Parts: sequence; structure tokens; C-alpha cells
Amino acid sequence: MTGIAIGTISGLKLPAFGTALKNFQGEDVFKRIIQHSIDWKALPIGELMGKIAHEFEGTPYKPGTLELSFDKEICSINLTGLDCVTFFETTLDFARMLKHGGKTPADLLREVQFTRYRDGVKGDYSSRLHYTSDWFYDNEKKGTVRILGDLPGAEDYKPNVHFMSEHPQNYPQLTAHPELLAKIKKFETLTNSRTLRYVPIDKIAGAESSLRTGDIVGVCTSTPGLDITHTGIVVCDENGNPRFMHASSLKTNYKVMIKPGPLSTALAWAKTNTGAVFARPL
Repeated sequence: MTGIAIGTISGLKLPAFGTALKNFQGEDVFKRIIQHSIDWKALPIGELMGKIAHEFEGTPYKPGTLELSFDKEICSINLTGLDCVTFFETTLDFARMLKHGGKTPADLLREVQFTRYRDGVKGDYSSRLHYTSDWFYDNEKKGTVRILGDLPGAEDYKPNVHFMSEHPQNYPQLTAHPELLAKIKKFETLTNSRTLRYVPIDKIAGAESSLRTGDIVGVCTSTPGLDITHTGIVVCDENGNPRFMHASSLKTNYKVMIKPGPLSTALAWAKTNTGAVFARPL
């Protein structure tokens, strides 16, 4: 799962259909966070997300944890290894679970299914919100987040996604089931018909003071066919300054960490980064 098109894992070898699968990994991590969260539940959801995110600090980066079968879409969680999307998704959904009074892995899986799939309903592979701009749209519609379109410097953002439909060989389920490609194309067209709001990279410094711990960050890219290349969350330091927390895929890091420096410089690591969509948990 990546921040561009969730599930980009070219060459991944998956178990065959019918193999015994475990869709929840990391029960020790789950129990630890539950124990630590006893005094957190009254916190605003963003601050609660910050507490949970720090529990994941140092967790190894691990791509492809959702791709458990060629033939069947499985809603799964792995707390022992996270990529950039599963990091923010798990942090958000753990906080939502606590707010709803949940305390079991099954409760967390229900929250993840609600945010991960279109309209909260798991169907086949195409029901997963593969493009992060589609995730933002769908989850705003479901009332889990609010896109911060009124931030200083915010402008309209028009996705132009087509990477998955043009590179089906990168996605094991599309390779195994080419009949799903038409559905993927349909959802790409729908995604491209919408307009979101983002903050251009050179204006993020002016928006920093309006951001809070727990705000979700989607870094937009100019790479053809893609929308959002990386994701994470805002965590404010002891002085109230927003920082970028993410699951880093850089080989020198390869873990969940807080990127040093102001958010405006932390998000400007590549010339193809054009800005960021920000969304606040509700």
C-alpha cells in the first residue's frame, strides 16, 4: 500500500487462494496501546491520534501487508509493520475505535473496513480506496474527516489518476483478475471528475499555524497518473510547532518517525511534490 495508489507492489508473491490466512497481526502491540489508553479516551480525537501515533514510533516500514490473496479481498491489519497509508489509517481507526468504546481486534477491524473501503463496504479489490484523493473524498462523505479547504493559501486541486489502469502488472489482483480493470477505470474517472482543496508547496509555511495534531497529510505529486505520493499525520511538538510524522520508506530510516524541521521543509523533499491535502479527523 502506498500513498499514490494503494497496493502498488510489483513482483510480490502472494499465497494462493484457500491458504490459511490471519487477518490481524500484532496483538501484543494492540494490548499495549489499549493498556496505555485508559486515560486518553476523553481527549479530542486529534490529540488521541497523537498519543496512538507515538505508540507506533519506531515500527518498521513494511509494504504490501494488505495483499494477502490473489483472489479475495481481505480486510486485514498488521501492527508490526506499517507503510505510509496503513500508519495514518491505523492511527485514525484506533482512535475512532476507542471513541466508540471498542477494545478488541474485531472492533478495530470494523473501523478499518469503514474507512478503507468505498462507502464503508468491502467488496472485491476495486472496492478498496486505492487512490488517496478518493480516500479523502469518500471519508469526508462518510463524516470521518473534514478536508481543510479553508487553510491559508489553499487552492483547488484536480486529480488526474490513471496509473493503476495503465500498469495493472504492478497489482497482483489485477494481474490475476483482469476483469476488475474496468471497475478500476470507472473509479479513476470518478476521482478525476472531482475537485479537492490543497495547499501548494510554497504556501504550506503560511498554513502551519492552522494545523493541529492528528491532521492527516496527503502529499500531492506532479508524476503523471498519480495524485498523492506520500501520507502521514501532523504532530505538534512541545512548543506547538507542527511536525510531519510518517512511515518512511527511505532505507536510512525505514520506520515510523517524525521528520525533523518545519512541516513546510519536511514536505518538500522532491521537485515533483506540488503541495498537500490536509484533513481533520471528526
